[in-house]
Amino acid sequence: MMHESIYQFFSQAWIKDVAIIVSVFILMVGLFQNLTYALQIPLAALELLKVRRRFREKTTPWLLQTDLVLPMSIVIPAYNEGITIEETAKAALLMQYPSFKVIVVNDGSKDDTLQILQEKFNLQKTPYYFEQSLKHKPVRGIYTSDSYPNLVVVDKENGGRSDALNAGIDVCKTPLFCTLDADSILEPSALINAVQPFIEQPEITMATGGSVRVLNGCEVDKGQITQVKLSKNLLALFQVVEYMRAFLMGRLAWSRIGILTLVSGAFSVFRRDIVIDVGGFDAKTIGEDYELVMKIHTHCRKNKIDYQIKFVPEPICWTEVPEHYSVLKSQRIRWQQGGIEVFFKYKHLLFNPKYGRVGMVALPINFIIDVMGPIFELIGMLLFPYFFFMGLIDYSMLKAFVAVFFLFGVYISVMSLILEELSLKRFSHVRGLMTLGFIAVIENFGYRQFNNIWRIRGWWRFITKKQVWGNMTRVGTKN
Repeated sequence: MMHESIYQFFSQAWIKDVAIIVSVFILMVGLFQNLTYALQIPLAALELLKVRRRFREKTTPWLLQTDLVLPMSIVIPAYNEGITIEETAKAALLMQYPSFKVIVVNDGSKDDTLQILQEKFNLQKTPYYFEQSLKHKPVRGIYTSDSYPNLVVVDKENGGRSDALNAGIDVCKTPLFCTLDADSILEPSALINAVQPFIEQPEITMATGGSVRVLNGCEVDKGQITQVKLSKNLLALFQVVEYMRAFLMGRLAWSRIGILTLVSGAFSVFRRDIVIDVGGFDAKTIGEDYELVMKIHTHCRKNKIDYQIKFVPEPICWTEVPEHYSVLKSQRIRWQQGGIEVFFKYKHLLFNPKYGRVGMVALPINFIIDVMGPIFELIGMLLFPYFFFMGLIDYSMLKAFVAVFFLFGVYISVMSLILEELSLKRFSHVRGLMTLGFIAVIENFGYRQFNNIWRIRGWWRFITKKQVWGNMTRVGTKN
C-alpha cells in the first residue's frame, strides 16, 4: 500500500515537470562548466606556443647578463618546517639569477626549524634595519651568515602565513619578491623565467605565477631534484593530474585573455611597491593569495592604472602534497572556504563594468564553477539516479548526466596531460605517462566526488565563520 502511494505521488504530472526542470538546470550548469574547460584548452595551447617562442628568443644566459633583470628576494614563510626547510633553503640559494636574496621567515616555530637553519647555514644574530610598512607580529631577531651572504633569516612571533610574508616583504628591499612555500623546491631557472614579463613590460606587470608540480616521489639531493618520479601514493597521483589541469590549462588560458585572478602562493612573483600600496597579505583571510591578487585588480582598476598579471608555464616549482586522507580533506575544505570568503569580499566587482573583464567575465565564471559548482554537481549525483529510479526522467537524460559530469571530465583531464607532455615534458618515461593517463580517467569516479563533498564542507565553514588553517603533515623528500 505504501509503495503504491509513493508511486501515485511521483506519477503526478507536476512532479515530473519539476524533476525535468531541475535536471535540465543541473545539466546546463555542468555543460557551462565543461564548455569553459573546453575553451581553456585552445587558449592554453595558443598561449603556450607564444610563450615558448618568446623563451627561445630570450635565452637564460642572455638574461643572466643583462641589467634589465631587477633584483629579487625569495620570501619563504616557515612554521614547524624542520623536515623540509634545509632542502628548500638550499634549492633557493642555487637559483640562476643575477641578484637575489633568500629571506626565510621563522613564524614562531615550535619545532627545530630555527635551530636547523642556524646549524646548517652558520647563522649569527645581526643588527638589521628595516622600515615596517605592513602589519605583522614583532620580529625577535634577524640572522645572517658569512658563508651564505645572500641568506637572511627572520625570527618572529607566530602570526600565520600571511603575517610571516608581510614581515619578509618589509625586510626585503628589492623591487621584486617571490613567495615560496617551505615545502617547495624551485628549479634553478625558475626565477629568471618567471621574471620575463617584468622585463618585457616593466611598467604594467604587477605579478606573475608559475607552474607548480607534485614533489612527492621525486629524488632530491642538496636542494636539487635529481630524478622526477611519480609517488606510489594514490592520493598524490590524483593531485599530479589536478595540478596539471589547474595550472597548465586553467591559469595559462585565463592569463592569455587577462582574467587571471589567482597565482599560487607556493610560487609567485610580485612587485613590492604595489603589494605595499594595497596593504600586503590579509592575515584574517584564509585565501590570502587569491585575496591579494583581487586586491591588486581592484586597486589598479579604481586608480586607472594600466596593469597585467601573467602566468608563465615554464618556471617550475615542486611542492609536497598531502598523502593522507585527513590532511587532504582539511586542505581542500580550507581552500574552498578561502575561495568563497574572498569571492564575497569582492562581490561588488561582479558584473560591474568598471572592473572590466575581471568583473564581467572572471568573477561570473568563478561563481558558477568554483563557488556554486560543487553544490550543483553533488545534488545531481544524488538526484539523477533517484529521478531515474522513480521514473521521473528517461534513460537519455541519465546518459546526458553521465556524459556531462563523467566522460567530459575524463576528456579534460586527458587533454591537460597531453598539454603537459607537449610543453614541459617533465615525465619522460612511458610507464609514468601511462600511469597518469589511467589516473586521469579514474579520478572522475570517486576522487572528484569526495572533493565536492569537502568543498561543500568549506561552504559550511564559511557560513559558520569557523576559521581553521590546519596543519600540513610533511613526509619529506627522497635523498
